[in-house]
Amino acid sequence: MLRHHFRAMGTEIELLLDADRDDSPLFQAAEDEFRRLESLLSRFQPDSELSRLNRVGEMSVGPELLELAELAVAARDRTAGRFDPTVHDAIAAAGYDRSFELIDGSAGRPAPARPRCGGRVSVDRAAARVTLEPGYRLDLGGLAKGWAADLVLALLRKAGPALVNAGGDVAVAGRPWPVGADTPDGTITLELDRGGLATSGCDRRRWRQQGQERHHLIDPATALPAQGDVLTVTVAAPSAAEAEVLAKTLFLAGSAERATAEAEALGIPAVLVTRAGATLLAGGLG
Repeated sequence: MLRHHFRAMGTEIELLLDADRDDSPLFQAAEDEFRRLESLLSRFQPDSELSRLNRVGEMSVGPELLELAELAVAARDRTAGRFDPTVHDAIAAAGYDRSFELIDGSAGRPAPARPRCGGRVSVDRAAARVTLEPGYRLDLGGLAKGWAADLVLALLRKAGPALVNAGGDVAVAGRPWPVGADTPDGTITLELDRGGLATSGCDRRRWRQQGQERHHLIDPATALPAQGDVLTVTVAAPSAAEAEVLAKTLFLAGSAERATAEAEALGIPAVLVTRAGATLLAGGLG
């Protein structure tokens, strides 16, 4: 088993390749691809294509940002707005306005006026142009990370069965892979032979803002960090990008009871952990 580790997109990346020969050039190509995508899609890099779009509000974009914007808009439409790519200013207002490792966990900087969510995003594929409603900016964060994992998996898969783990957004192909979901009772191992897995939760990326605890998962209905009794949701799906959308959508269901019922109704394999420490299985697990 060949392994390669590096840091990109604000997280730890792990690549696994089930092959006997040394594939250092392929691993380097995969690492370079993650860094290239980060340079295009990061909201923290002022010269990224996404940052430029957020500044000007309308412009012609490359194929990567065009596809991601289109995926994000489609995800918002089919989740009735629960997954919303225009939460950028709400996340920044909550204090997540720079790369997470630079946030002072006890920072007390004043919160700006609460922004709105739900802004219009128009994607003209023929003209390769994205237009944002004035006053709104895009955050493609988790979706971009899962999408990047899927792309890099396709690159590695040419050399054999492969796994890409981008900070918990996992994409696999070629053979059964054991992938763990952490719970208070221990790790639940899910076996995936294709597709992806993602976790959304408020257990790790947390900080304090003027004495209030904050996290990065914004409820578009309030433009504030989501409340409720769900701590984490782990979902398996046909791709890591889709798993990202589904995990966040279930997390924002409002309650563990409702999230579990939705996962069951839609047949989404999901592991939910509540703030009280209970572990719930849905969508055919258990």
